Amino acid sequence: MQTKLNNPAFELTRTKGLVRAGELALAGIAGEKLQQLLNRGSLVRVSRGIYSSPDRVVTEKDQLALIAISHPHLVFCLLTALQIHGLTTQAPHEVWVAIPSKARAPKLAYPPLRIFRLSNPGLCIEQKSVDGVVYIPVTSVAKTIADCFKFRNKIGFDVALEALRDAWQQKKVSMDELWKAAELCRVANVMRPYLESLV
Repeated sequence: MQTKLNNPAFELTRTKGLVRAGELALAGIAGEKLQQLLNRGSLVRVSRGIYSSPDRVVTEKDQLALIAISHPHLVFCLLTALQIHGLTTQAPHEVWVAIPSKARAPKLAYPPLRIFRLSNPGLCIEQKSVDGVVYIPVTSVAKTIADCFKFRNKIGFDVALEALRDAWQQKKVSMDELWKAAELCRVANVMRPYLESLV
């Protein structure tokens, strides 16, 4: 009987937190072996095709981690990114994600997704830790703020302004980063008076 110390499933879940069935299969754990680990309680099924160790602590961001693992081409953006960065008190009822312009849109029964198609959503991305192990892709603070100004008609101008002020006061972003993101998102002229008022 394998101990935790030499169990490849334990090692994978310890280092990655949440593990896809394909990753377990590459480590030689599939079919009957996987079922045995589940029956013994050495692994738990978190979602379809995603597993973790039974002692893993569930966090409020687990849902985002599951989405990120199941759909690796998407990036959390706008209101969801603000929430991840701690820049809003709002709790959006949808998860806001960006995907490449030609990518297939993910279909989830729950939670509902608000999807934005961007020509290059991979720019200005950070990997944020969910539980110290699982990392999820999210637009950087500066890019999130610039996106908020770009999509101000969808999220509200007051949300964009609040995010800018909070990020600046909390020292989560530099002026240089804000200007670069504003130029990248083509909202430098819109953001200029608000950026100038900060200094």
